[in-house]
Order: sequence, then structure tokens, then C-alpha cells
Amino acid sequence: MSNKLSTSELEDKAVEIRRSIVQMLEKAGSGHSAGPLGMADILTALYFRILKHDPTDPEWDGRDIFLLSNGHTAPVLYAAMAHSGYFPLEELDTLRRYGSRLQGHPERVSLPGLENTSGPLGSGLSQAAGFAYVLQHIDPDPQRFVYVMMGDGELNEGNIWEAAMFAGKYRLKQLIGFVDRNNIQIDGATEDVMPLEDLRGKWESFGWHVLEVDGHNMQAILDAVSTAKAVTYRPTVIIAHTIPGKGVPFMEYDYRWHGKAPDGAQLEQALNALALTTPKGSPS
Repeated sequence: MSNKLSTSELEDKAVEIRRSIVQMLEKAGSGHSAGPLGMADILTALYFRILKHDPTDPEWDGRDIFLLSNGHTAPVLYAAMAHSGYFPLEELDTLRRYGSRLQGHPERVSLPGLENTSGPLGSGLSQAAGFAYVLQHIDPDPQRFVYVMMGDGELNEGNIWEAAMFAGKYRLKQLIGFVDRNNIQIDGATEDVMPLEDLRGKWESFGWHVLEVDGHNMQAILDAVSTAKAVTYRPTVIIAHTIPGKGVPFMEYDYRWHGKAPDGAQLEQALNALALTTPKGSPS
């Protein structure tokens, strides 16, 4: 994708994507709000600056691979894909409708540009490690990278750590993971449900290079990925500290918005709040 946005343009685009998220969720009447809003900056950075991809040729052999493991956060993926040209923005209004290509969890064969079907939590890292192993050991292409997004609550799944062990053993340097570290999951705070800390130490013990960033600082996200791509001896995971419900004050930090959609009045409040957060052209 040749049209790479500047940092300030990325910040503006992330606000547009958040607006699309709350609008599509209100229209659907169900779905997940907190995670998608919190992940919007990372997905914007990926689709409009980092990924090698072509919306006009989704099967392009030279593309990078992006896999969404925490599939319930599909609204942010659909919004990023629509804004980058994979399908019309108007189709976002069909989220979760019967027969729609935009189901509550992504289905690979339904939509051009989706690399995996993700519903059961814990599978995405294994899928990503498989892609990365092929690129490194079977059909080498050092110019391609595999990115995977995981939720922090998802790390409760044992499959994640099996995949982490595999990737560490084979030193899958073209594998870059993100953990959306928003500290919530459907039943409450992650540290109450199943404590994760020391999270950095866990990943390091599996042989990964670990970076930690503010998941809402666009330049920090870009810099972290640049560093990850320069690591040539092991996979990298970027622990991105995010605010669930970012940009919508009445949703922020509240685990009850993990799996809840706004109603009409709440949508209006959300859109008003997002209008106030639009960046005013920060340096790129």
C-alpha cells in the first residue's frame, strides 16, 4: 500500500475509526466496545503505515500477514479495513446481520483481506507462528513479516504459551506479536480473574524479545515495530498498554463495556466526545 499516512494523519484516522466503531456497534445492537476502541491506534498504525498490503489485490504474494487472535474485537479490524479500501464504508452498517460478511467474529472466506477465522480465543499466535515458520524455514521470504494481535485476557489460554514456546524454539524473527494490555476481560480485571504479571518476564522466559509501549502514542507504536523488525534472532512481542473504551469517557476503564454496545443516546455522547479528541495536527 503506497499511501502511507504521516503521524498526525494517523492520529486523525484513528479518531475516524473510533467513530465508525461506535456507529456500527449501535446499529448492530450488540458486540464489543471497549477492546476495539482501545486497539484503534494500533490497527490504524498497521493498516495505514506499517503493513505491506494492497486492498486492490488482497492475495498479493508480497503482502505482510496480519492475524486477529482476539476475534471478538472484530469491529476495529472491519473499520480499519473499510477505511483502507477493502470494502465500502457503508457496509460497516451490516455488522452482525444475518448474511453479512461482517460477522461478530471474522470468517476468513467471507471477506477479502482476512487472513484467519478467529472466534475461539488462543489460536491466533499458533496460526501466526505457522506463517512465520514457513517464511523462515520452508519458503523463505525475509521481506515479509507476520503480525498478530492478542488480548491480555486471552493469555489465559494455554494454546498461547504452546505457540510462544514453538516460536521461541525456532527463533521466528519475522513474527511480531501485540498484546492489548487493557487490564480487563469479560468478568472483570485481568489481575483478579487470572493474574498475568510479571508479563514481560513470562514472554522473555519463552525466548521472546519484549517491548512495552503506550498503545495510544502513535509514534511509540511505529518506533516499537521498527525495533521489532530489526531484531534478527528471535520473535518480538509488543505489550501495548491501552485504555479500554479509549476516547469515550463513560466507557473508559469499565470492564462492563467489554461485550456491550451503545444505544442511541450513548452513541450521541460517544460521537460528541470523539469530536473533542480530534488531534489538531501534531508534528509528523
